[in-house]
Amino acid sequence: MAMRKIYFIIAFIFVGISINAQGTKIKWMSLTEAVKAQEKNPKKIMMDVYTVWCGPCKMLDQNTFQNPDVVKYVNENYYAVKFNAEGNEVIKYQGKEFKNPDFDPDNTGRNAQHELSQAFAINSYPTIIFLDEQGNPIMPIIGYQSPNQLELYLKLFYKNDHQVIKTQEAWDEYQSKFQFEFTGS
Repeated sequence: MAMRKIYFIIAFIFVGISINAQGTKIKWMSLTEAVKAQEKNPKKIMMDVYTVWCGPCKMLDQNTFQNPDVVKYVNENYYAVKFNAEGNEVIKYQGKEFKNPDFDPDNTGRNAQHELSQAFAINSYPTIIFLDEQGNPIMPIIGYQSPNQLELYLKLFYKNDHQVIKTQEAWDEYQSKFQFEFTGS
């Protein structure tokens, strides 16, 4: 009888850990889904533009996008989009259709660049592009971002502080006064 209680307690702990772990993931969606969600509840979009062969993209997924502070902030304040810059997805965005006509399904490494990547002028991976509440591009952030580095941009765009920063000096001052709150570096 005592052994059954121990098994029950252990099982209960694992179920609790599993449920908690499920709550610590970014709620990714497609760009089409995010733009549609903006119609009902306007939020900015944070779009992770990656490729399957990109090492820093994988690091961003493992280190930054798993950070509980990043997950919580993104899920509360943004629509999060994952976009394979060399994928074969057909995307309708701002009245146009974007695809990858040169996509090679047999290629497991680098592939042709998607038309949407070209439209956003994205040539480096990873790139995180931020879009406003109407789906218009705000700014791309190129390269791997640690949780703290990403925190700066997440809060900058969410609070619209980017609209008042017009000079390098203003940007330097903003960064020097920024109070980091996320754990991890």
